[in-house]
Amino acid sequence: METIALSPNTTAVSPPDSITAVIPSIENNATPNPDNSHSDPKSSSAPMEINDSTTEPVEIDNVGAEPGPEAQPRQESQQRKRRRRRKRIFTDMITPSASRLRLLRPHAKPSATSAADEDVDDTLTGYFRKRRGPSDLSKEVDIEALIAISVGFPVDSLTEEEIEANVVPQIGDTEQANYIVVRNHILARWRSNVAVWLTRDHVLESIRAEHKNLVNSAYNFLLHHGYINFGVAPAIKEVKMNSMEEMPQGSVIVIGAGISGLVAARQLIFLGFKVVVLEGRPRPGGRVRTKKMSGTDGGVVGAADLGGSVLTGINGNPLGVLARQLGVPLHKVRDICPLYLPDGRIVNSDVDSKVESSFNKILDRVCKLRQGIMEEIRSVDISLGTALEAFRRVYRVAEEPLERMLLDWHLANLEYANASLLSNLSMAFWDQDDPYEMGGDHCFIPGGNERLVRALAEDLPIFYNHPVESVRYGSDGVMVYAGGQEYQSDMVLCTVPLGVLKRGAIEFVPELSERKKDAIERLGFGLLNKVAILFPYDFWGGEIDTFGHLAENPGMRGEFFLFYSYCAVAGGPLLIALVAGEAAVKFEKMSPVESVTRVLEILKGIFSPKGIAVPDPVQAVCTRWGQDQFSYGSYSYVAIGASGDDYDILAENIAGRVFFAGEATNRQYPATMHGALLSGMREAAHIMRAARRRSDTHSAKMSTIIHESNDVNAVFETPDIAFGSFSILYDPQSVDMESNALLRVAVRSEKSDSELMHLYGLIQRKQAIELHDLEDDVKRMEMLTHRFRVRLVGINSFCDAAESLISRIKSVKSSSIRLN
Repeated sequence: METIALSPNTTAVSPPDSITAVIPSIENNATPNPDNSHSDPKSSSAPMEINDSTTEPVEIDNVGAEPGPEAQPRQESQQRKRRRRRKRIFTDMITPSASRLRLLRPHAKPSATSAADEDVDDTLTGYFRKRRGPSDLSKEVDIEALIAISVGFPVDSLTEEEIEANVVPQIGDTEQANYIVVRNHILARWRSNVAVWLTRDHVLESIRAEHKNLVNSAYNFLLHHGYINFGVAPAIKEVKMNSMEEMPQGSVIVIGAGISGLVAARQLIFLGFKVVVLEGRPRPGGRVRTKKMSGTDGGVVGAADLGGSVLTGINGNPLGVLARQLGVPLHKVRDICPLYLPDGRIVNSDVDSKVESSFNKILDRVCKLRQGIMEEIRSVDISLGTALEAFRRVYRVAEEPLERMLLDWHLANLEYANASLLSNLSMAFWDQDDPYEMGGDHCFIPGGNERLVRALAEDLPIFYNHPVESVRYGSDGVMVYAGGQEYQSDMVLCTVPLGVLKRGAIEFVPELSERKKDAIERLGFGLLNKVAILFPYDFWGGEIDTFGHLAENPGMRGEFFLFYSYCAVAGGPLLIALVAGEAAVKFEKMSPVESVTRVLEILKGIFSPKGIAVPDPVQAVCTRWGQDQFSYGSYSYVAIGASGDDYDILAENIAGRVFFAGEATNRQYPATMHGALLSGMREAAHIMRAARRRSDTHSAKMSTIIHESNDVNAVFETPDIAFGSFSILYDPQSVDMESNALLRVAVRSEKSDSELMHLYGLIQRKQAIELHDLEDDVKRMEMLTHRFRVRLVGINSFCDAAESLISRIKSVKSSSIRLN
């Protein structure tokens, strides 16, 4: 990113991304008082002091300065448009399912007494210990189901993860319905107080003991998959530190200290794994970066989120849980967003409404079209941009210049949502994640999202400035090469952005499968850039969080089309201008001075006609995410020819050794911070399951080996010939001197002279005689290895010929025992 310290003699400097952001301590979500925000600093470029998120001017003589904001006429009162989101809101998600909740509701037992005094019984009924009426209990079950829906669970079925975890013995029966109610109850109970550790005993206080098996199953699933008892609350961290799995599960290298990597590392340590995190940057957070901005004298400061910034939907959002645990208040992004023409006039509300309605209609028509021809476009996909333009022409939408500028603004907003040009988006699947979107308000975190990052990174073993170059994996584990060093582990979790995988910046040996490489190629990884500008005071008014700017050139419709006001959360008068679509690509080739100058031109075009002077900035920062070697872009999208399946393919592990997390591996929540977090939790659970499967397989194999070892040792109790440490059994069905014989050599253990281990080899009968004739075991071993070229192996490495010989020997010996 480019940082600009602007003064009368403007200069541009480019510090490395290693500058650590220092975030102002903001404990209260204080929206600036409009009166204070328009107070008169005696100079338009005078710095402002920060005091508890409010600004006070420095008293400086006003000599030849432009009028301060208080001397200027206030912005005229205008109708401000509420921007309707294209995504479904939370209530839309749950309404169609509400009737199905009746299937899960308990029914009271028939009784002569009042129903309100009866315990709820039978199917669901016997769950709850407390005596509650059926109406109250029914309402509680519904509320808990809605909470589960907000977290991402289906209404009356199991998730794929639950099926893989075998949470119920049989899918689809009454036990499954009962399990779902218990699961929802546990989830809702912890969500009611995320600052404490919810124990199994706490759950059993409200659910009867006879359903303990359901409690154990649901509790274990929710705990190990990170749905409960996760986060950074002191009580949670203390319990996790003291209750880590006693038996070591293995070792894991996590590549990347972004949100997914940090969350996965914390969960894996809790699950009993030895973990190390390798991060190429000198800081944690990845594409989440909060930059402290200030003037040269430090009088005005502000915290700007240069990467991931908005919590998109707070209902059920795990990032909201982290904020609650840290005591950080969330600031709702107010959806009033006035739009301004290039000459500074506000867009007429009637024209605005007409164009927005037309935009939504043609978008809906595209969606209806694809429903009718879905099979065809699976094989021949086209771009969303092409389809929208075709419908625009057919229905003659936005033919007037003003209407076309308005339509272009909405198209730019769509390109912002997807971090790509509409010409790159798949018409068939660009919005495949819509049904899963988390509902509720969109929010900012005061002080920036790095507050969450710092809390997640605390106490983790992270090696910064260690970019990974190579990952080599096999049946015996993983080798990772980073920063000239070699790291060995049982498994590796790769959380690097899709852009890094697309560039082939990390070598995988063996190579990734064609299936995974094709998915990486098909999925898109787009670009969104920002210009963050700290001003000496708030001249735009603090009662709104966003305002938009229309462009005359359709090719540059995404250039600074939307401004976020960070006054309420940054600790200072901060504006962030967004650059999307084609403009975001061209932006990376502009100089930072040119970019900031262009932003100031737009702001002056909006506010100068109103008599509001735009002051010189205190500091400005321009992002360059497309040039960042640790991301090569901003976030993923479904490109032409891709589908939601590609997110799943990217998430697939390789041989139970190499795992993948990050927003581009999350089909339900791609391109979001919470999607990254959830993918980290998901893979921690998958790694645990893979480790346990490997452990179970190893135990079963060892059991087989021990059994076979006992059988072989039994036949060697009466060898045909023995000398020194050597014992030999001949083929009982042949007297030929070149026939096979089984050799066993006793070797002292390095740990203890009293412990013996046995190695085996296949030799000829005549070679056994030659070994017998030698004087000592040293000479015998030399003859065996150098002259006979026999390689001794363990009992689990017998060749087919050795196995066949043992079978014949055991058969003859067992027959002999029966005859005797």
